[in-house]
Amino acid sequence: QVQLVESGGGLVQAGGSLRLSCEASGRTFGSYGMGWFRQGPGKVREFVAAITRSGDRKYYADSVKGRFTISRDNAKNTVYLQMNSLKPEDTAVYYCAANPSELFSLNYHHVPSYGSWGQGTQVTVSS
Repeated sequence: QVQLVESGGGLVQAGGSLRLSCEASGRTFGSYGMGWFRQGPGKVREFVAAITRSGDRKYYADSVKGRFTISRDNAKNTVYLQMNSLKPEDTAVYYCAANPSELFSLNYHHVPSYGSWGQGTQVTVSS
């Protein structure tokens, strides 16, 4: 497992932007596909975005496509989520997670496929 720490959450007005960061410990960061998930109060944890080990492919939930951008810098052991045009329905705790599977293209959206999770960072979008 790899230890993950999210940062960058906060309060922002609708239409605004936030940039989340997820820093990973260890020397095997490049061995993991990475994902961002979110969970609102009383709601199930849902997929937001994912990126392959090398960063050559990216995946997005339909609800955020065109507004959010996932990226990674393996030299810094960091994954980012740039969130633009934020909406109140984006309000949630955002988690980053690491996926060790060789079948990432098939399970990037699947919560149980991720073995390591960060503590989460709160994003609140006011209307």
